[in-house]
Amino acid sequence: MLFGKSIKFGGKSIGCQQGDITEAEVDAIVNAANNHLWMGAGVAGAIKRKGGQTIEDEAVKHGPIKVGEAIATGAGSLKARHVIHAAVMGQDLRTNAELIREATVNSLMLADRLGSKSIAFPALGTGVGGFPIAECADIMIGASAKFIEKSTVLEKIVFVLFDRSGFEVFATRLEQLGGFTAH
Repeated sequence: MLFGKSIKFGGKSIGCQQGDITEAEVDAIVNAANNHLWMGAGVAGAIKRKGGQTIEDEAVKHGPIKVGEAIATGAGSLKARHVIHAAVMGQDLRTNAELIREATVNSLMLADRLGSKSIAFPALGTGVGGFPIAECADIMIGASAKFIEKSTVLEKIVFVLFDRSGFEVFATRLEQLGGFTAH
């Protein structure tokens, strides 16, 4: 990771980092998936290239799933233990605010059930789905803040943005939510 920022909730944190999500040192990383769970380009392609074909092979056995739902697979050769595949769009490659919110919350609930203390998300639906990144940041950060306050397992949520502009959008939204701790 290049650099990051976070806000604290007692002993828990929500943060954002610029870098490669496949390098995140967390228990689970989230894949912005289609509902058939095929892993093509973007974040899914990067996860498959670095973690191995076994991730996609395992994922498609669970599909198709309802858009907004999430399933977990092993993480192949990634540092994470699990990949959570959040179906943020269907075969039409379209998404909306409610699907992004559902996919985020369902991913967080699944991470909790898996016993994950930390999770890394990309900006769901902003690549192929074309959803505006600022609105995505508001939705995902808002849902995460509500969730982490109640979670008894999850301690760290981090949004990993590959490019500087995406990182800055998420960092600004986090700053608006609360005080910063730079690291």
